[in-house]
Amino acid sequence: MPPGLMIAAPASGSGKTTVMLGLARAFRDRGVIVQPYKSGPDYIDPGFHAAAAGRPSWNLDSWAMPAAMIDALGAEASGADLVLAEGSMGLYDGVALPGVSGSGASADIARRRGWPVVLVLDVSGQAQTAAAVALGLARFQPDVRIAGAILNRVASPRHEALVRAGMAQAGIAVLGALPRRAKIEMPERHLGLVQAEEHGALEAMIAEAADFVADNVDLDALRRAAVGGEGGADGALKIAPPGQRIALARDAAFSFVYPHMLAGWRRAGAEILPFSPLADQAPDGTADVCWLPGGYPELHAGRLAAAPNFRAGLRRFAATRPVHGECGGYMVMGSALIDAEGVSHEMARLLGLVTSYAARRMHLGYRRAQLLAAMPGFPTGGALRGHEFHYSSVVALNDPPLAQVVDAAGAPVTETGSRRGLATGTFFHLIAGAA
Repeated sequence: MPPGLMIAAPASGSGKTTVMLGLARAFRDRGVIVQPYKSGPDYIDPGFHAAAAGRPSWNLDSWAMPAAMIDALGAEASGADLVLAEGSMGLYDGVALPGVSGSGASADIARRRGWPVVLVLDVSGQAQTAAAVALGLARFQPDVRIAGAILNRVASPRHEALVRAGMAQAGIAVLGALPRRAKIEMPERHLGLVQAEEHGALEAMIAEAADFVADNVDLDALRRAAVGGEGGADGALKIAPPGQRIALARDAAFSFVYPHMLAGWRRAGAEILPFSPLADQAPDGTADVCWLPGGYPELHAGRLAAAPNFRAGLRRFAATRPVHGECGGYMVMGSALIDAEGVSHEMARLLGLVTSYAARRMHLGYRRAQLLAAMPGFPTGGALRGHEFHYSSVVALNDPPLAQVVDAAGAPVTETGSRRGLATGTFFHLIAGAA
């Protein structure tokens, strides 16, 4: 496997994503083939990574994924010259109770894959103290190697000199120093997220980040710090598909599905048949299962309510074949969706679920589910691991639960999924099956 690095930080908001995108594109501009990854369940950043690197980015999740899946996804780096993985939250931040192969922390992935860590340190408001933070991160888990640090939001040459002096005293290599400047905007809306394909000036933003990083980071030293990852058979990623011909809703309202799921289904021999509910398309009649991913249906609720062919076609499909929805897809399977303005929109009526965005409430975290009934790809009693992130509230829920669900600490989580006939749905996004 090619050499790699984990781009991590002490906390969220330190500038990891800007550095990650800038590095991926700066190396690509040099002719280096970069394989990007994202630690954790984030499904937005991989789209930006792919745009910057020109290769698909894959999630690696030590809480939700078995070690064999992590290794199989690591093998996706075959043919690349350099691996860059972006961490999530702080380097060691994870859940209290470890999952399949770890706590979900970026450090778990760095350790398993053998990738040294490059720390992105926001040094605004401090000087030599930044070195104490870096040294603490380096010593907290000695089997996680810190390759060095990139200083971010440096105020002046004098400020940089003070921070560098502290780093030299701590024995932490400084690989770059990014001056304080107007933030390279990662726009936010609604969930606080905008997908890469929705960013109107994506190329300009990535090019700006690349120039900024190339001018202020020692790319040669950073590449020398990379270490080869552990192995894994090329093409080993295979995931039992929910059917052999999968009708997949795919448009601006249905866009959140983990790349490894689709790739794993295809490599197991399944055929994916995309259709667009926003274009009033029904699922392919030759499919044997229909899958509605998450996304932003609440932003398109009026158009979905005014798509009679889609809704009628989905109901016809569900009369004889399984339909499963995740998060936004689950909401669309319900009887109504109430938008942020309080307007109710009729949905597909496969389930008795009514959800509302009029009173926002965040639902966030890992989920472990034990199925009380079968769902596409999994039998009754099967165990799943996933992640939930949405702001909708349940107004009505008139169907039996699909599963018994707990969070990462083992606490019960209600209102996470339901079933009726061949229709099933969950608020969490599936990451992997679990033992």
